[in-house]
Amino acid sequence: MNLKGGCACKAVRYQLTADPLIVHACHCRDCQRITGSAFVLNMWIERRFVETGPTLPKSFKVKAGSGKPHEVFFCGKCATYVWSKYHAVPSDSLFVRAGTLDDPTAIKPDVHIYTRTKLPWLDLPKDVPAFRTFYKIKDVWPVERQERLRRNTSA
Repeated sequence: MNLKGGCACKAVRYQLTADPLIVHACHCRDCQRITGSAFVLNMWIERRFVETGPTLPKSFKVKAGSGKPHEVFFCGKCATYVWSKYHAVPSDSLFVRAGTLDDPTAIKPDVHIYTRTKLPWLDLPKDVPAFRTFYKIKDVWPVERQERLRRNTSA
């Protein structure tokens, strides 16, 4: 996969050099508030597979639902959120906002998570797994993706 994206003003640019581990449609209240929308599409990918241009995003931390820090990265010029780092995740991974892709139609959600706080007017597709909270990775991810995450966690 060779997905490219960036912020609205094009100051922050990135390229994904591998497929995401998984794509979440997250319906938690934190994601709703931070994005100002019904949910966010996050591509979970190892940091080493996110190549950035010369302008790096700035960041700030908020407390996630887990109680651990959630670091949000944004363009210093236009304030577009480009990715997050969830410090509860035991790996060097980023959660890249799919809406910042140059071609956001290139991906679709693999799962919907935290649907217990999904907005009631939104109907979810029947063919995509949905979870009221999170899920057990071993029950959802393909074995090769689990292995990739394991290698990244122990590295």
